[in-house]
Amino acid sequence: MKLLLIHTGGTLMMRGGDPAPLAPDVYTQDLINELPVLRKIAAIETKILFNLDSSNMQPHHWVELAATVHAALPRYDGVVIVHGTDTMAYTASALAFLLPGLDRPVVLTGSQTPLADVRNDARTNLVDACHLATMRIPEVGIAFNSRLLRGCRATKLDAWGMSAFGSPSCAPLAELGVGVQIGTHLLAPRQPEAFDPRIEPRVLAVRTFPGLDPRLLLGALTAGVRGLLIEAFGAGNIPVMENSLLPVLDAARSLDVPVVIASQSPRGSVDLGRYEGGVAAAAGGAIGAGDMTSEAALTKLMVALGRANGEAGAEGRIHAAREAFAHASAGEMS
Repeated sequence: MKLLLIHTGGTLMMRGGDPAPLAPDVYTQDLINELPVLRKIAAIETKILFNLDSSNMQPHHWVELAATVHAALPRYDGVVIVHGTDTMAYTASALAFLLPGLDRPVVLTGSQTPLADVRNDARTNLVDACHLATMRIPEVGIAFNSRLLRGCRATKLDAWGMSAFGSPSCAPLAELGVGVQIGTHLLAPRQPEAFDPRIEPRVLAVRTFPGLDPRLLLGALTAGVRGLLIEAFGAGNIPVMENSLLPVLDAARSLDVPVVIASQSPRGSVDLGRYEGGVAAAAGGAIGAGDMTSEAALTKLMVALGRANGEAGAEGRIHAAREAFAHASAGEMS
């Protein structure tokens, strides 16, 4: 077996702490020499792509990373990506949509504590990720705390404990104990496709809250937002009386800006037909995101808009988003 290990930064290889802040280390260490046990798993080649605190990750980094993975996949049995935890769920979701034709694993991992610390989760997570990358799991996943989560169903839930990620609406793809238990809901291997780098970063995600002034969103629309994700209450409710968001939906529709509704609740699904607020949102042209995570909904919207290819009017951005959210392309929703 032959794996590619791509380093993008993150806590796993950071230095500092107590009292100095953790910061990206000058990458002088060879992870294979640091963890020689990795040689027992596969022949592993390493590539340093970035060395970023993941809070500095941007959409163009996702595209560069996806292009690197896409070009490398024919030469390797799997790919492991070392990444910071703060934006790992965004990157994993973006990769799931930028790499639609996968027939082998792409596994992201990182850690809550650096590999250099005496007590760390970096070693186990990295060994697990490499082990999982040798298996028949043709998906983008996040390996963390002895579980492999579907990348576009995962979200960061904990900034302190070692179990940083959860997937409230999708069971793990694999769980690691004495052995490895692989789920029965894996996606089937897909034929590789030509790489499409198009992505639209001019989107906005807003969490609905009591008192949200719709004029702020109207201002964002006139400032050039191309897509809007509203994290609504419960099953997709938005305010329709005082501080109603319905004028925002009207303005967005007139500007060919799709509005996607996700739920603030970690579990459950958007159902725009269940309550008055959701019904009004649907009548105003909003698109429900089902049980997608906010990270997946946002990155899917970016990719869908990037591939709208400049079409105009009713058959443009809104049409592209509605088509994209009508079905799951990477297992991102039930």
